[in-house]
Amino acid sequence: MSWLFPLVKAAAVLAAAGLLGNWFLTELKRARAQGKPWYAPYVSVPGLLIILAVLLPLLLKWIRP
Repeated sequence: MSWLFPLVKAAAVLAAAGLLGNWFLTELKRARAQGKPWYAPYVSVPGLLIILAVLLPLLLKWIRP
């Protein structure tokens, strides 16, 4: 039974990543269809959340030596 909690946590993270990825792809397709610059999806909400998620471990390592 101790294996259940880590499995639920992993499933929640994967589900959130899938939703965020789909949201970002929707913004990417919309920006391409409207002829916006290449960086437009990255300054949208899902793009900034992805950038933050990638940079957060680096920032934490830099803050805490």
